[in-house]
Amino acid sequence: MYGHGAVPPSRSAGTVITLRVLFAAAGFLSCGLLACMPLFRVAALRGRWYDWTAAWVSLPLSIGALAVVGSVPETDVRSDIALATALILGAAAAAYFVMVDVQLERNRQRFGPGPQGAGPAAPTAPTPTPPSRTSASPPPSSRPSCPLSPCHPAPSALPVPPRRPPPGRHHRPGHRRGPGRDRPGARGR
Repeated sequence: MYGHGAVPPSRSAGTVITLRVLFAAAGFLSCGLLACMPLFRVAALRGRWYDWTAAWVSLPLSIGALAVVGSVPETDVRSDIALATALILGAAAAAYFVMVDVQLERNRQRFGPGPQGAGPAAPTAPTPTPPSRTSASPPPSSRPSCPLSPCHPAPSALPVPPRRPPPGRHHRPGHRRGPGRDRPGARGR
């Protein structure tokens, strides 16, 4: 979205806090119906399989709990258990989201932004650019950054020695080829 090498704009502290409060409050204030919202945010930020599993499991669990609340009489104990389940799910999702979001923010401040800037780190491969026919200059190299090993600058363009033909395969001027050898790849008899 921002092109190669461009870092997305950083968020202000007010924006980060507002997003954190809205995601955390969504699960609990909706009586657990939107408990999946902060869990999907965590899953998108971290990309771990158990975060995605928790987010997808919370969705039918909260819908099922609220369906039970709406289908049984108010005096039934199952209604209380289902509503408590939905509210606890919303509160647990909010607490987990705040814990993970604060931890990710601390790691970002300590180690700096990931390879994609301030957003979630996602593995990407460099995309090759097709060479233009009007330009005689070589295309710019798209080398990935090397955070774990020291980066070495690209070697300067050294003159390439002329290629020599393999021994015994070249044709000398004025020398006539034998019968059946006037075509490349033809074998003599």
